Amino acid sequence: MRRDVQVTAADIARLAGVGRAAVSNWRRRHDDFPEPVGGTSTSPVFSLAEIREWLRGHAEDRELPAHEWLWQDLRATADDDDLADLIADLGAFLVYVQHEAEDWDGLSAADDGTVARELPARVRATCAKTAGAEAFPETVPVTRVPLVRAIARLAAERGARDTFEFLRERYFEVHTRRVYSTPVEIVSLSLDLVGDGFDSLLDPACGSGRILGRALERSPGARLLGQDVDPVAARLTSVRLALRCDNARVRAGDSLRADAFPGEFVDAVVCNPPFNDRNWGYEELTADPRWEYGLPPRVEPELAWVQHVLAHLAPGGVAVLLMPPAVASRRSGRRIRSQLLRRGALRAIITLPQGTVPNVAVGLTLWILCQPSEGGAPSRVLMVDTSGRPDDYARVAVEAWREFGAGRELDEPGVSRSVPLVDLLDEDVDLTPARYLSTAADDLSPERIAGARSRLAGLLGTIAGLMPVAGRPPSEEFAPVPLPELVRRGMLVLEQQTPARPGEEPPREAPVLTVEDVLEGRSATGSSEHAGARWIVTRPGDVVVPQVVTIPVARVLAKGDALLGPYLSLLRPDPEVLDPDFLAGFLCASINVRHYSAMSSRYRVDVRRAEVPLLPMEEQRRYGEAFRRLAEFRTALREAAALGEDLVRLMADGLTHGVIAPADDDGHGAQWG
Repeated sequence: MRRDVQVTAADIARLAGVGRAAVSNWRRRHDDFPEPVGGTSTSPVFSLAEIREWLRGHAEDRELPAHEWLWQDLRATADDDDLADLIADLGAFLVYVQHEAEDWDGLSAADDGTVARELPARVRATCAKTAGAEAFPETVPVTRVPLVRAIARLAAERGARDTFEFLRERYFEVHTRRVYSTPVEIVSLSLDLVGDGFDSLLDPACGSGRILGRALERSPGARLLGQDVDPVAARLTSVRLALRCDNARVRAGDSLRADAFPGEFVDAVVCNPPFNDRNWGYEELTADPRWEYGLPPRVEPELAWVQHVLAHLAPGGVAVLLMPPAVASRRSGRRIRSQLLRRGALRAIITLPQGTVPNVAVGLTLWILCQPSEGGAPSRVLMVDTSGRPDDYARVAVEAWREFGAGRELDEPGVSRSVPLVDLLDEDVDLTPARYLSTAADDLSPERIAGARSRLAGLLGTIAGLMPVAGRPPSEEFAPVPLPELVRRGMLVLEQQTPARPGEEPPREAPVLTVEDVLEGRSATGSSEHAGARWIVTRPGDVVVPQVVTIPVARVLAKGDALLGPYLSLLRPDPEVLDPDFLAGFLCASINVRHYSAMSSRYRVDVRRAEVPLLPMEEQRRYGEAFRRLAEFRTALREAAALGEDLVRLMADGLTHGVIAPADDDGHGAQWG
């Protein structure tokens, strides 16, 4: 039974294949445009049925995007509470279509009644090999068959995997709080710390499956295991992985109370377990054999997860867990922490910068665990604090861990140190990394401090010359044009990394431009080792935009010949009709930020929603030059801020270590110690 759902202006723009500005224009220009049925004056919602009827009469021979209409048909078919189950069912059907395309071709020729009777057994038999037979219901209503056929048609155009990814992404856009996803930067860092070459990996709190998906990219042949307490999340993740490989198993259930993989051992575990869950099962699990290092206190669920992870690690295996900082210092957990250290299970703790995980007020930590082997516990533990290195914290953490793993002793002041075990085993066993890092006193000198001050003074003088100057307002208001219209006119090309075609391989020895490269304004540093991507080679003048960022960024590339990495959009303007710097300036300005999707403290930047005014080339170049100078000004300000922080630290350390003394009372010069 269909129901009339409500759609936003952004939904209407997608349904019509236009920008949101076009929808606003329609509302102003057309008296017959449907009236809102709810929402607010600034965020109205409309009846899908009324919008459908209106667009049919005003399409002007424009082809409407079938996949967007299919998504709205799904919403009209199921209640919001049942929508995720419906998507998971359709995903299981896509697994069948992907593996048994010829069988579906034959079955689809039958009438709807026959399809409804025979489809469940066929899908369940196929899914039993991957996602599990329970991934698909035992019966299918005849009324649901037209929807199944529509999904199959879309899969024939886009591929089964891309079709499911589309449905899944649309669902999570609408239900942002249903499933939490670990930030992709933390997932990448965690897998970097695990290292390459693992043959099996477990995520016992897998949620949306981001960790397992990235692990599959790193090691395509690895055996993947996942479990999540939310059965819907587990189903969606199970189907998603089944469309990508045959070696993944994801089960629903509480990993602590009902472990889905008892007795199974893996090479690696990466997990973002739930924090501060006082109802983790303390009463019923007091005699659990997993508590090899001690019964976790009722208020220490994180230490239960630590031991659950260790119970699944094979000898030599490595685990990386995202943890709240308090776990390192709570008195209630000191005995278990002591045992983890004495027996060599806890190998490193890494403090992350505040803000790396959205909606968390403190800097979280990564715990690196190893399954102890015979021969005694290691004599040192790695402590790393990247809170002062927000721009390159991942590189700092990975390099420190690799150096430590190579047997080298580390002691970088304020950043990392391999700490003797005996220094950690005091009464409190407080494992907060900052407590054990050395200061920079050894490399302090009056000359170094004076040099830092001189560099900052010179940069401040440069900044004064870059100070932007505002001209008079333009004589006419801008008339923004939706970016898809610019693509249609041939003024630019929009590219993103997509799955490779059969037999297609990346150019050899070409570096990959990553999101971090774009944000930091550096050359490409990534590698093209992971397979499955269709690679786009960059050119000078390309505009590259990260898709998920704290603040939208658009960078004009000065040189090319790198490969476009994932989570980046590339716009290639025709320089005869569209200035790259002009385009980049408008893409990340507030006039377009409002078109992007806000996700707590971040934005999902879909440049297809952007709008750019069309000005004469002479005017575009004037604006482009202004945007270039603003970019230089911003870069200089950031460099000055970093130099200023360094100078403050050097001065403070110099004063406290007796390397320098305060300036004279008259403020002139300084008395060097």
